Amino acid sequence: MIALSDRRPSDRRFGLASGILLVLAGFAAHAAPPPAPAIPAAAIYKDPSQPVEARVDDLLPRMTLDEKIAQITAVWEGKTAIFDDKLQLDLVKLRARYPSGLGQVTRPSDAKGAVSPRVTPGRDIRQTIALVNALQRWATSETRLGIPILFHEEALHGYAAVGATSFPQAIALASSWDPDLVRRIDTVIAREVRARGVSLALSPVVDIARDPRWGRIEETFGEDPYLVGEMGVAAVEGLQGPGRARIIGPDHVFATLKHLTGHGQPESGNNVGPAPISERELRENFFPPFEEVVKRTGIEAVMASYNEIDGVPSHANRWLLHDVLRGEWGYRGAIVSDYSAIDQLKDIHHITDSLEGAAVRALAAGVDADLPDGLSYATLAKAVREGRVREADVDAAVRHMLELKFRAGLFEEPLADVAHAERITNDADARALALLAAQRSITLLKNDGMLPLALPSASSKPTIAVIGPSAAVARLGGYYGQPPHSVSILEGLRTKLGTSANLVFAQGVKITENDDWWENDVKLADPAENRRLIAEAVEAARAADTIILCIGDTEQSSREGWAPNHLGDRDSLDLVGQQQDLFDALKALGKPIAVVLINGRPASTVAIAEQANAILEGWYLGEQGGNAVADVLFGTVNPGGKLPVTIPRSVGQLPVFYNSKPSAHRGYLFGDNAPLFPFGWGLSYTSFDIGAPRLSAAKMGTGGSANVSVDVRNTGKRAGDETVQLYIHDLVSSVTRPAKELRGFQRVTLQPGERRTLTFALTPHSLEMWNDQMHRVVEPGKFEIMTGGNSIDLKTTLLTVE
Repeated sequence: MIALSDRRPSDRRFGLASGILLVLAGFAAHAAPPPAPAIPAAAIYKDPSQPVEARVDDLLPRMTLDEKIAQITAVWEGKTAIFDDKLQLDLVKLRARYPSGLGQVTRPSDAKGAVSPRVTPGRDIRQTIALVNALQRWATSETRLGIPILFHEEALHGYAAVGATSFPQAIALASSWDPDLVRRIDTVIAREVRARGVSLALSPVVDIARDPRWGRIEETFGEDPYLVGEMGVAAVEGLQGPGRARIIGPDHVFATLKHLTGHGQPESGNNVGPAPISERELRENFFPPFEEVVKRTGIEAVMASYNEIDGVPSHANRWLLHDVLRGEWGYRGAIVSDYSAIDQLKDIHHITDSLEGAAVRALAAGVDADLPDGLSYATLAKAVREGRVREADVDAAVRHMLELKFRAGLFEEPLADVAHAERITNDADARALALLAAQRSITLLKNDGMLPLALPSASSKPTIAVIGPSAAVARLGGYYGQPPHSVSILEGLRTKLGTSANLVFAQGVKITENDDWWENDVKLADPAENRRLIAEAVEAARAADTIILCIGDTEQSSREGWAPNHLGDRDSLDLVGQQQDLFDALKALGKPIAVVLINGRPASTVAIAEQANAILEGWYLGEQGGNAVADVLFGTVNPGGKLPVTIPRSVGQLPVFYNSKPSAHRGYLFGDNAPLFPFGWGLSYTSFDIGAPRLSAAKMGTGGSANVSVDVRNTGKRAGDETVQLYIHDLVSSVTRPAKELRGFQRVTLQPGERRTLTFALTPHSLEMWNDQMHRVVEPGKFEIMTGGNSIDLKTTLLTVE
């Protein structure tokens, strides 16, 4: 989302800054709005008892063209033009720069825009609220109409700001297969964001992700439309509150559904690359999560995607944004741009030769706001005055942005309370939830009986070697926040074991020279230095009883590639650097090895999968990740996560996803066609028996419904979690259908010997498809109904639809 331009690395920053200064100069050129009648105190738009629509109807005609343009643009990099040399708000500069008001401010928690917080630290709670409140006081008391400012922030897996709680990354949360957990997490995120005076969060991502080369796969809920849709609905309900109400309460924020669409399967796995996807593929796989959220929640903001589909970039795609989103799905909220994506209609896609042309195309397609700095939409005032754009089209966009402000209650209460924000941010409940989320997200991929490790007794003091580049650092993943304290795996183990075990640590290797997500240049660590570190690790582990090896990614080695000088996608799924060499050297010691993967993408760890005694997939686990890993390693917590993506053996298998068509994956010469780990896979320290599915009726009409009952029993000696998954397969159809499609899941906790019967509802929506006439229908015929603990080990019954 953070792409700023596609200029050459040498001139990107200069070109962007120059563009912003020109835009600011353009705003300042209209220094004073033409004289206008005084606004009566009893104006309808000022009356909170009036309907939102009536308030907008009253306010819009009172606005000048420049005031309207201000409402559909924003400021981010340009913030420095209204700050003093200490990065504090300068009201004199502000009044001069924005005489017509300011519609939206991008990320008030950062200091000066797209700069690493390691270089320029962001604002803490007090500093952020001081800025927000000062801007709101100016906007509501000094501008002619008193229109408050809309602030937005990143909040993908926690508020990306100083002091906020950091939860597991989205792909880790998807591994929990627990929508209620996601709902609880996003409720906390919303509370922390809103407490600082911010009303719009840029989350969740409901792109399905079908190419693990793509660096943004970590931001997604995985590869399956049904799972992603359920998680997306839960996230929006957490952020905005339950139900379809379009008014948010004081502890909630508006969610932003992103990115519409095709983003998760770009050509060659490169971010912003074309999405070579047919309309059928869109409707069957990429649209459903968005449609589910739009139809089941009160979502008020949708973000278009960077990519093009069939030659049309999403930000210029009226069919996508108007005909489908607003027309077919009935969406009524705002459509916002991804960062600089309107500018990219000129700079990358070349469907226009000017920013004005880009603005005209995006506005006509239905994009209401130009983020993050409004470079393109700032040209619209001139285009309207010269007759190239209708003011009525600008009004339509302004209406949607004003509605957000009214529905957020900003006209009544725009200010934030420092004491409240400090009291509820990263409190004990939030930290406990972060720990629970990490515990429920960890997935046990392999275990030969090594895990769980026995807690040391009074008579034993084992030596445990904690090795690896991700052992002593808490990796949070992209769009990370800066929580007060993050727990590394080494720290978590020290806290859990105290002096009862002898913990020895060695880094083993460095992956990249540094791990700053914002840094443009990514350089692999020095091989000679790594050989020395590997030798040190071997010596440290030589006397150990057990080795815990923590490997994977840094925030640099897999990330959003937002510009040609800031890459993040990869052409390999192998471990980066010499991590495989480290494993091989430790394996040669003959010690039991448990591998903990801390990563942002599926890794093709074929040799490790064969040779390690146990493997935990953690992804990025948030601020409490180290404590959660320690709990799982020593059996305090029984892992119950399941993979939300297929893990390939090699990049040569791509694309590979579980819901493929029958003609796919015939096989390869000299290679194994099966994935390394299948979708839905996850082991436990106990065992479960999942019975065959039972139907309430063996036959149903095309408009009917049936229930599926499944018995699940804990057959082991520990309490544990199992996620029972329901899949369907249409045996004969007018167009080809996937070999299986997820249509339900339930995660349950069972005591040893406990049995439970789970019930799933099959409705027409569960069985519908897009036929050869591109109509959504339920076709008569026979359907396999399959249930099990993953997408491979399934039991089947037959349903006839008449």
